Amino acid sequence: MTAPRPSRFERPAAADAPRAVDGVELELLYRNEKHALVRFFTRYRASREDAHDLAQEAFLRLHRTELETPGRLLRPAAYLRRIARNLLLDRSKAGRRHHADAHVSADDVPLAAFDEDRRLEARDSLARLEAAIRRLKPKTREVFLAHHLEGLTYADIAARTGMSVSGVEKQMGRAFDEIHRLTGLP
Repeated sequence: MTAPRPSRFERPAAADAPRAVDGVELELLYRNEKHALVRFFTRYRASREDAHDLAQEAFLRLHRTELETPGRLLRPAAYLRRIARNLLLDRSKAGRRHHADAHVSADDVPLAAFDEDRRLEARDSLARLEAAIRRLKPKTREVFLAHHLEGLTYADIAARTGMSVSGVEKQMGRAFDEIHRLTGLP
């Protein structure tokens, strides 16, 4: 019976006992490869913090492998890169599993019952809001609608109307106060 063939990352069994990766060698490898690993992980959409965590995990796995089978790694840097790729694959699989678990079929979602009272209340609230907006002073109404309907920022409204940003803020405050007073809406 023949001995199992070592992988391409492992040292072949030889009569002269192979040397284990010691702490100094691991520290040197860490210094040389850590930044490259972090860049590798961030290139594949990991946040900076996640990339640092993944790099740490890769070195931890390399160290565990060396502790379990001392001296078998022929090229620790290449094995470290393989660990990094496997970590990304594991992360991707976990993400897909999480997405699949979080997915809910549209058939499984109960639909809200038709509520005529709520529909009438909403229509009444909308009518009161429209009436309150029509009762605003023209400049206040223009500022309010530019912000809420057109999505303009206060700075954009100020440039358009020739007002200061502070003036726009005051007009928005007046609009909210008047609308609240007239409609009772928050």
